Amino acid sequence: MANQPIPFGLWRSPIAPTMIGSAARLNDLQFSPDGNFLVWSQSQDGKTCLLAQQGKDAPIDLSGEFNPRGAVGYGGGEFFAGKSGIVFADRDGRLYAKAYATGLPKALTPGFGGCASPVLSSDETFVVFVHSYEGRDVLAAVESQGKAWPKILTQGADFYMHPALSPDGSRLAWVEWDHPNMPWDGARLMIACLDAKELRLSEITQLAGDENQAVFQPIFSPDGTKLAWLQNSAEFDDLVVFDLQSGQRDCLLKNENLLPPAWVQGIRVLAWSADSSQIFYLENHLGSLVLKKISLETKVSQLIATPPYTLLEQIAVSSRGEIGLIGQSAALAPRILVFSEGQERVAARSLPDAIPEEYFSAAQSVQWTSSDGVEVHGLYYPPANPDFSAEGAPPMITFIHGGPTSQSQNGFSLDCAFFTSRGYAFLMVNYRGSTGYGRAYRDALRNNWGKLDLQDAIEGSQAMVDRGLADPGKLVIKGSSAGGYTVLNALAHHPGFFKAGICMYGVSNLFLLEMETHKFEEHYNKSLVGSLPETAEKFYAWSPVFHAEKIRDALAVFQGDLDVVVPPSQSEAIVRQLKANGVPYIYKLYEGEGHGFRKKENLTDFYETVDQFLKQNVIFSV
Repeated sequence: MANQPIPFGLWRSPIAPTMIGSAARLNDLQFSPDGNFLVWSQSQDGKTCLLAQQGKDAPIDLSGEFNPRGAVGYGGGEFFAGKSGIVFADRDGRLYAKAYATGLPKALTPGFGGCASPVLSSDETFVVFVHSYEGRDVLAAVESQGKAWPKILTQGADFYMHPALSPDGSRLAWVEWDHPNMPWDGARLMIACLDAKELRLSEITQLAGDENQAVFQPIFSPDGTKLAWLQNSAEFDDLVVFDLQSGQRDCLLKNENLLPPAWVQGIRVLAWSADSSQIFYLENHLGSLVLKKISLETKVSQLIATPPYTLLEQIAVSSRGEIGLIGQSAALAPRILVFSEGQERVAARSLPDAIPEEYFSAAQSVQWTSSDGVEVHGLYYPPANPDFSAEGAPPMITFIHGGPTSQSQNGFSLDCAFFTSRGYAFLMVNYRGSTGYGRAYRDALRNNWGKLDLQDAIEGSQAMVDRGLADPGKLVIKGSSAGGYTVLNALAHHPGFFKAGICMYGVSNLFLLEMETHKFEEHYNKSLVGSLPETAEKFYAWSPVFHAEKIRDALAVFQGDLDVVVPPSQSEAIVRQLKANGVPYIYKLYEGEGHGFRKKENLTDFYETVDQFLKQNVIFSV
C-alpha cells in the first residue's frame, strides 16, 4: 500500500546494501586521436578495467587480468588513448601498452615505484609520464616499444602533474609544485622544447603560477599553435590562452568558478574543439557542474544544455566533434555520455536504471549565517520514498566531506539515497575550507582545521533543526578521513548534540598524522593547523583522541587495514578510549582496503552494519 505511515528510519527501501557494493565507479574517458575509439576506465569490487568501444559495437576489455591504476599519490591518470592502442599504468607500478587489436599488454617500464598520467606522442614512438619512487617524483619518458630504459626528463620539484604534449611532439607542458604547498595553494606551469629522438628537454620556461597562484590542466590546441590553462589569480579563476608563436596571452574568462582541487592525477575540465576555434569547459555553480563553450575570436561564452544532468566530469572532445563526459544527477547514476549533433548516447552505466526517480531525494541548496557572521553552504536532502510517510521532523544525518579541501556536489549518491529512502534527512555541509565558493572561503580554514569545520557542522545542523527540517533528538554525524576527524571532534567537544556518529578512517591524532601520512599531505597540517613545535598546543586541543573521555554518544568506526593516508592506528586509538569508557561502539577493520572501501563484501557489510547501528542507537533509542 502506498504512503503507509511508518516511523522515519524504518521505511523499506529498494536501495539495498548489496546494490551499493555492486555499483561500478566510472573514472575517466577519452577518444582515440582519430575518433574511432571511445575508451573508459571503470572500477568494481576492487578491480579496474579499461574498455574500448568502436562506433556502437559492444565494448572490448583491453586490460584483462591487469588492474590499471595511477600509482602516484591518490591515483588517477590511469591511461592514455592513442590511435592504435592505449598506454596504461598498472597497480604493479609499470606502464603497459595494449593495441586495440588482439594481443596481450606489453610492459614498457620496469616494476619499481609508481606511474601515472601517461601521454603518448602523436606518432606513437614515445610516452611521457609521471613517476614516483621512494619519495622522489619526476617526469620521465620511454620509447613505446619498451626496449630501452626510461629517461628522466625533469626533476627537482616535489610533485608533477598534467604532462601535455604538443601535436607534433616538439613541446611539453606540465604543472609542478613544492612542499609545503598543496597544488591549489600555488604551483608552476612549465613548458619546454622536447627532442623526441633523444628524449631530452631544453629551453625550460615558467609560463605562469607561483607560490601563491595555482595553475591547472595545460592543454595544446589541435593545430599546435596555442596552449590553454586555468589559473587562480583572484577570488575565482581565469582561462588563459597563450600563442606559442607570438607569445601573446589572452584571458578568455576572468574570475569564474572553474578550477577544482587537484587531489588526483588526470582531472580534466577543459577541452579544445577539433578546429581549435573554441574551448569547452566545466563551470561550478554551488556544487552543480555545467558545460559551456567559448569562442577564441568573439570571447562569447555559451551554455550547452545537458538536462537532466547536474554534475559533469572528465570532458573529452573527439576529432569528429563528439563531446564525451561522465554525467549524473540525483536520480541518475554516473554514465559515460557522448553528445554529437544534438544527440545523446549512453555508452556505459555504473548501475542499471532500475529504481524509479521517486526513491531519490533531490538536493536543496541551503545557506546559514555562522555565529561569526559568515554565510556557510550546504545541500539538504529530505526523506524520499513514495511508499511511506511519517509525522514530524525526520532524523537527520549530517555528512562532512573529506579533504578537507573538497566539496559535496549535486550528483548521484547511493550513500545519501540509502538513508533518505529509509526516512532520514541528509545534510551535506560544505564548511569553510570547501572549494567551489571562492578562495577566501577555502582559505578560511587555514590555521582553523578542527575549529571552523566543527563550528559549521554544529551550526548547520542546528539551522536545519530551527527550520523544522530535522529532529533535534535524532541527529547523526557521518564522515570519512578529514570528515571523520570532524565527526570525532563533534562527539568529543559537543557531547549530546548528536545521538550517534559514523566515522570512516578518521583522523584522531594530529601529531601522528604529521608523522605517518603519505608524501602528498606531508605538510598539509602546516596550513591547516600550524607548524610544530610552535603550535603544539593547537595540535593537542584539536586532536580528538586527547578529549575522547568526553565522548558519550554511540560511535561506529570503520577502517581499512592497508590505509597509508590515515593508518589504522588513528582509529584504534579512539576505539581503546571508547572501550575503556564504556561508550557504545562498533569497530570494523576491513582487510585489503586502503583509504576508501572498494570491495563488494565490505561495502555491503558497511551499510548493513550502519543500518542496524542507527536503528539501535538512534531510531529505537530514548
